[in-house]
Amino acid sequence: MPAASYRNIGGLEKLAEISSMHIECIIDKDDFNAAGEASSRVKKSLNMLGIPPKTIKRIAVAMYEAEINAFIHGGGGKAVADIYPDRVEVLISDEGKGIADLELAMQEGYYTAPEEVRMLGFGAGMGLPNIKRNSDELNIDSAPGKGTRVKMKFKLS
Repeated sequence: MPAASYRNIGGLEKLAEISSMHIECIIDKDDFNAAGEASSRVKKSLNMLGIPPKTIKRIAVAMYEAEINAFIHGGGGKAVADIYPDRVEVLISDEGKGIADLELAMQEGYYTAPEEVRMLGFGAGMGLPNIKRNSDELNIDSAPGKGTRVKMKFKLS
């Protein structure tokens, strides 16, 4: 399969012509190497559109953290990103065990990741705080046994 190529197609002016871009990815619970695929696709798309690197980095970091959480804690899930001329909206959802104490989970350094995940360098308790720090708007809907929905918004202008 040939590698995809990306180029700047006119920045936000081009995006305004098409009104929006929709990206959807499944977060496969059995494929650790694919975790982060959605954030990578969004990052490439934003780069192609000429979005400033600092903005792209914020979006990619927050999205990647949410994807990894869905992989580790949610048994996989789904990532959806909608890119508009003035904003990016992202939803990462899973049907996992949910977050029992969201206030506690939002504290830097609090983690529930298993030891084998921490040994790989993940699960240091910075995921949700990093998502909050990098998002312009954040809404997390979660309850034990109900899964988790992480909605993020990022301003482009």
